[in-house]
Amino acid sequence: MLTSEHVKKVYPMGEIDLEVIKDLSLQIDAGEFVAIVGPSGSGKSTVLNMLGCLDMPTEGKIVVNDVDVTKLDRTALARFRGEHIGFIFQSFNLIPVLSVYENIEYPLIMIQNLPEQEREKRILALLEAVGMSDQKDKFPDQLSGGQRQRVAIARALVTQPKVIFADEPTANLDTHTSQQIITLMRSIQQESNTTFVFATHDPNIVTSVDRIITIVDGEITSDERSAS
Repeated sequence: MLTSEHVKKVYPMGEIDLEVIKDLSLQIDAGEFVAIVGPSGSGKSTVLNMLGCLDMPTEGKIVVNDVDVTKLDRTALARFRGEHIGFIFQSFNLIPVLSVYENIEYPLIMIQNLPEQEREKRILALLEAVGMSDQKDKFPDQLSGGQRQRVAIARALVTQPKVIFADEPTANLDTHTSQQIITLMRSIQQESNTTFVFATHDPNIVTSVDRIITIVDGEITSDERSAS
């Protein structure tokens, strides 16, 4: 599903180059539930952004779903990202002037341009899956944090992506709500074989995943699979 080969990320900082990722090589298989962990500033969000095609490496190769994304131009990369990848963010990133239904519908109009009947079928099914059917006409500011994240999950899934990247998806949630969201994502992963890759500090996520990749100072220091 995902491979990176000798990936390096350098940011120019005036006269000094800041090397954030030094030499990253890893493989993530279809259907895995993976956490990328490490101290603040370790580079885990940078790794997530590169694997998710939001940012490109300075050097190295990234292959997603058999496509070498490092060879795509900006337009092709945006199209590929929209069709194959979903994102969940800690700040939810919902559009405040759109209803719950419209927020979930937005990628289908902007990216896939599906007919209205097909859009409605997908959206209603996902609203039910995330337990938000009765909230579909509300706006983001009328929802709790946990409800907003459920909507964000549905929006990430509506394009039927092969992989979901989640950057600190529970950081703004209380412990109980956080566990509910993790349980929901695990259920989706098991039912649809969707790959989930988290960048996280949340111990609730870390204890729930199948595999933990630890990054320190831009390098993988351990890659362990759960014994469960």
